[in-house]
Parts: sequence; structure tokens; C-alpha cells
Amino acid sequence: MNILDTIVARKKVEVAQRKQMMGLSEIQDIPQYSRQPISLVKCLSLPGASGIIAEFKRKSPSKGIINDSVDPVDVVKAYQNAGASAISILTDEYFFGGADLDLERARPFLDIPILRKDFMVDEYQVHEAKALGADMILLIAACLSPEEVVRFSTLSRSLGMEVLLELHDEDELSHVCETVDLVGINNRSLKTFDVNIERSLKMAAQLPKGKLKVAESGIDDPAQVKLFRENGYNAFLIGENFMKTNEPGVALSSFIKEIQLLG
Repeated sequence: MNILDTIVARKKVEVAQRKQMMGLSEIQDIPQYSRQPISLVKCLSLPGASGIIAEFKRKSPSKGIINDSVDPVDVVKAYQNAGASAISILTDEYFFGGADLDLERARPFLDIPILRKDFMVDEYQVHEAKALGADMILLIAACLSPEEVVRFSTLSRSLGMEVLLELHDEDELSHVCETVDLVGINNRSLKTFDVNIERSLKMAAQLPKGKLKVAESGIDDPAQVKLFRENGYNAFLIGENFMKTNEPGVALSSFIKEIQLLG
């Protein structure tokens, strides 16, 4: 099995265990479940929006520990103050060092959308995301069938959350459906973890019109953001480039200023 297969197999076991611990009715009773989510689509349309979805990530299978010495609340507040359009928070614990608590703790301090970034393999996790305070979920085409994408995204929409669908190659374009709000292209292969920044550029023209486009992973140069924008991209998911520093918020602020200088 490749690393993605390994992650998905473990995630299915985890979700089965979580279902035994807390039923759906209990999740729906959590106060955050009734909260009205914030729209990233609307945030991206605001004048001067940076388009950056800044990520809080402690580690990854490919890089190991990136930064495990900073507090998630401090980081996401700094991201927001620096001009992030949204926040991405990893909630997978085993492979990425994340936690549901990271998202729960961050929510009260933010006025911008939060993406629950995890490996969604069951509709139960969509309900979890709503109860944690997420405004949107990530669906990874490589983990799901087109039919599952429709089901999960339809459920997410019914709960008021938006959906970012992540693709890796042309074969996954069939996963794009009406109930997906944003389509992201991950420059990093989840099977080999190789990074190819050209992937987003090559697929840009093939993405459906009317869907906001997100470039994901491997972005470490403001000039890349400018290039992506010129190729029709609206948002940029960046984590490691900021998290590898002692002050991720300061790194994001400098990055945005450089983008602005490029025009």
C-alpha cells in the first residue's frame, strides 16, 4: 500500500471507533453544531482579499516534525491579523499531529472561515466538522468515488458548510459536481509526496467554469501566487512555508506584502 492507502485504512478504523463513542444525536446537540458558518466564497470576493488559506500543521508523513512548539490559537490569531482569507487546521492526529481540539479552541478567536482538513471517508465526519466549528470541509478525490463526493458535499451544503474538493490529476475531474464550491489542485502527490508545482498550472484550463480554483501545497514564493492568479486561481493553501518558522504569522505577513509589491 502507498501512504494514502495506509492513511485511509487507519482513518476508517478511527471513524468506526468514534461512532461507537458518540452517536450522531449527541454530535447534533453540541452548541457549535447550530452555528452559522462563514462563507469562504464570499470572503474571497472582498476587496483586497489575499486569497491565502493559511494552515496550522505540526507535522506530515513526508517532512516529519515541522513545528510542534507553537500554540494553535496564537498561530491562527496571528494568521488572521496578517491578512489570511481563511484558516486550515489539520485534525488528523496519527499522521499529522493534529487534533479536533485545535479547531475547537481556534474557532472563538476567528472571524474568517476555518477549513477542517482531514481525510473524510464517512458522512459522520461531516457532522463532526460542523460540531467542531468548521465552516468548510476538504474532500480528497483520491479517497472517494464520485458518488461519495456528491453525498458528502450535499450533506455539507445542507449543514451550511462549503466544500473544497482536492484533485491531483486529470483522471479525477469526474469527481467535480454541482455541490462542490471550490476545486483545489494539490501540487504534492499523496501517493509519493513528490511536489510538482506545474500540476496546478496544467490543470487550470480543464477545471469547470464557475468553480473557484485553489492551488495547494509546495507554494513558497510570492511570484508563484502571482503566476497562479494569472492562470485563474482564486486561493492558495499554504502551510509548511509559514509553519517552519518560529513566528508563522510574521512569515505570512511578509509573504503577503511581497505579493502586493509584485502587483
